[in-house]
Amino acid sequence: MNIWNTIVDWFRDRSERSRVISSFNESARQAYMSGDAPVMLKAKISRGDPNYAHEFSARWSGSGFRVMVFTGGQLSRAELEFMGNVILADEKLVRRLIVLGWDTLEIHGSEGVYGLKWRLTDFTTKINLINGF
Repeated sequence: MNIWNTIVDWFRDRSERSRVISSFNESARQAYMSGDAPVMLKAKISRGDPNYAHEFSARWSGSGFRVMVFTGGQLSRAELEFMGNVILADEKLVRRLIVLGWDTLEIHGSEGVYGLKWRLTDFTTKINLINGF
């Protein structure tokens, strides 16, 4: 691949990553305003965990997909785990996040300093290429 194609792909991926964040945040706002969601969520790009890097990781522009949960109080570990598991249960979404360069899912409450993180590649079906698809 020549350098021009690399540059074009880099900007295309950055644009798509921005659209995913914007779309997530708009959907979260609408769900909260309509009463479909009990809490307000907001996604942003974070540094990610370098130990979770994979071949698509966007180390140059942040490889963490961080979701902040605004509840007006501190969240328990069980509540953080629940929020993470809801996202991780959608394998199609997880695969999209991976392809766009994210390697870490982070869930944080709006209060407190601790959150939880997951390696995204642990939540996709592994394909055995030797035995076929």
